Amino acid sequence: MSVVAGNIKYLRKLHQWTQGEFAEKIHIKRSLVGAYEEGRADPRLNNLLNMAKVFGVSVDLMITKDLEGKTLEQIQAMDKKSGGAMKVLSITVNDKDNEYIDLIPQKASAGYLNGYADPQYLEELPKFQIPSLPTSGTYRAFEITGDSMLPIKPGTIVIGQYLDSLSSIKNGRCYIILSKEEGVVYKRVFDYTDELGQLFLVSDNKAYSPYKIEASDVIEIWEAKAYLSMEIPEYSEDDMSFEKLKNIVLELQQEVIKMKG
Repeated sequence: MSVVAGNIKYLRKLHQWTQGEFAEKIHIKRSLVGAYEEGRADPRLNNLLNMAKVFGVSVDLMITKDLEGKTLEQIQAMDKKSGGAMKVLSITVNDKDNEYIDLIPQKASAGYLNGYADPQYLEELPKFQIPSLPTSGTYRAFEITGDSMLPIKPGTIVIGQYLDSLSSIKNGRCYIILSKEEGVVYKRVFDYTDELGQLFLVSDNKAYSPYKIEASDVIEIWEAKAYLSMEIPEYSEDDMSFEKLKNIVLELQQEVIKMKG
């Protein structure tokens, strides 16, 4: 029996679910659960992601470590030690198992905090595909609100690639962040998790002050890769420049030094 097959069976029994109950939770047939547990079939990516979410573990742990005999607390501790993986991501696919780009419109962004891991919520969202995007990533699209990231205007749709760890953040780049306190925001991000356990979020519109959030509050993070807009942005002298961005970095570094002192 493969590691993943054994882990599916063990984790299901650890939660005291029958095959039928577990199948309902991840929206597949009971017979398919049996095939997975007996190693007669390998789970599709979207089913594997949904199983990991229901079990409360990372996909990486499910497919690489033998979990049999361990308690839920021990398994969660293993997950935490393995590098601070983000929560498991639910996705939607077409009939050829190719991932859709789910669109989170402005009117749905408030509900996304509660529905981000609910396959039924995601199924009801608008969705599309862009052939030119690399197939190695998972993407989601968010309609931006407010003017804090001008010249990216309200109503612009930003397409982000999912990051499974905060360690993948590159300081100064733009990300869509889902957090417990802020919901969905689009900002430039600076990573100070090692020093302070926090992320600093910076707006391109200088009228908005930078602020920080706890890294532990972050649920999802998406690196901005493209945007769709009905307006062509026009830059002015007031917009973010490299020199201004460099000054923001220096100011943040000074603030971190003071906080550490």
